[in-house]
Amino acid sequence: MFAFCLKNIQDEEVAKEIVQEVFKSLWERRDSLRLKEVERYLIRAVKLKTFEYIRNKVTRQQHLENFTNNKQNYYVEYPLIAEELSQKISKLVNELPTQCKKVFQMSRDQGLTNKEIATKLYISERAVEYHISKALKTLKMELTDYIN
Repeated sequence: MFAFCLKNIQDEEVAKEIVQEVFKSLWERRDSLRLKEVERYLIRAVKLKTFEYIRNKVTRQQHLENFTNNKQNYYVEYPLIAEELSQKISKLVNELPTQCKKVFQMSRDQGLTNKEIATKLYISERAVEYHISKALKTLKMELTDYIN
């Protein structure tokens, strides 16, 4: 399982985390799972988690590249508007509730995954998703009138 993960991700620490996560999930659900072939289940689970990690990594990278390219074009063409918008976004982020602000900044500024944020802040991944969603909803709502 680890070898498969490592071969596809090429990051030993991430591969260890994925395998550990699969075993943890199996252990937590041991009473409700009725498995005839545990080995096949584990291999399949690691494959799915590995591909999920790769897909999320690629998606994050694409978003970052799109944002960087668009940001550069926007800053070249409209420096005053871009500066004003940047200040408005910073102000809105600073007005978010403390935990929401912290989670959002760790996600967007530091590029951490939801799992990494959850681990660092000792909260669930669901809580991280909630805070990011809340921050984005707030920003979208506040910036809709500003941009139009």
